[in-house]
Amino acid sequence: MMQKYTLWTLMVLFSLIFQQNLTIAAEKNQVVNNSQKIAQQKANSQPHPVFKSILPKLKQTTKIKIFLPTYIPESDRPNPIYAILETVSKDKYEILLGFSPDCSGGSACRLGMITAEAVTAKTPKLTGKSILLRKGITSYFIESRCGANCSDGTLSWREKGVQYSVGIKAGDRNTLIKIAKSVVTP
Repeated sequence: MMQKYTLWTLMVLFSLIFQQNLTIAAEKNQVVNNSQKIAQQKANSQPHPVFKSILPKLKQTTKIKIFLPTYIPESDRPNPIYAILETVSKDKYEILLGFSPDCSGGSACRLGMITAEAVTAKTPKLTGKSILLRKGITSYFIESRCGANCSDGTLSWREKGVQYSVGIKAGDRNTLIKIAKSVVTP
């Protein structure tokens, strides 16, 4: 009887040790997975490559915090998308996203826009449907309108004294949220 009890005790102890080792292995695996996710996020912390050609002038001229997205819809298509710096000053920038390098905002070549401007007393209040973008930041969505052409759907928010907006021609709410959530500082 004593041997059976001892054998049973050893089996229980072995089972507990085995389960503890599995738990430790799972925790180590989770740490490795989290480290890989952080490394991937850092690798993705550069804006979408479409902005590469305008980034030097943007950094040199503007004094406001630059936010550019890592995600641009339709950028996986065979035809390239171009970022065209329409306006840049110390307190403002406007970037047109187009399907040709000489797009001037015409509906046939226009994909959308990205803007930022320092908020002043004259800056109008943001309007539209409020959407929590991330902790502490509320954005405002304005739906696009279509007739002969479609206007941009826009998502705008304010952060540290700057008003940022992203717009996509006929852009829907989910696409605009995805763009806005992908913004990084180059």
